[in-house]
Parts: sequence; structure tokens; C-alpha cells
Amino acid sequence: MHAAEVARSARLQRVLDVLRRGGAWSTLDLVREARVCAVNSCIAELRDPVNGFDVRCHRSGDVWYYRLVEQGQMRLSFEE
Repeated sequence: MHAAEVARSARLQRVLDVLRRGGAWSTLDLVREARVCAVNSCIAELRDPVNGFDVRCHRSGDVWYYRLVEQGQMRLSFEE
């Protein structure tokens, strides 16, 4: 996969802006707030070494949640 650079991708910038608000965001939340369709692809691109963001995910029932871990932030559990 070829990852877009955040600096050149309005789509990735929107997803990152939402994640930077903090907390856990469901797939549907990100679709609505960032106006993107392929959330899993956006997350994979943000994680790619070209961008290097630490985005964690977990599943609760049938819903996936995503959370950005900023550099320098200690992570004890997903629900912090």
C-alpha cells in the first residue's frame, strides 16, 4: 500500500483532527466527523512510517474504536 502524506491529504488531516480531540472514536464517529468512508485505510495510512502516528484500536462487541496516542503520552490502558 502507498500511504499518502498527512501534509498533502485533506482526508487524513480530517481524521487526524478528529482523533486529536482525544478519547476513543468509533468507526461511525470517524465517518461522520471526518467525512471519510474507508476508516481502516485512513488509520493504516496514519500508522504508516511515512506519517508515523500511533493509533490504537479495540473492539467492544461489534464496534471498533480508535484512539490517538500522542508522543510523550504514557498509555496504561486503552480507556485512559
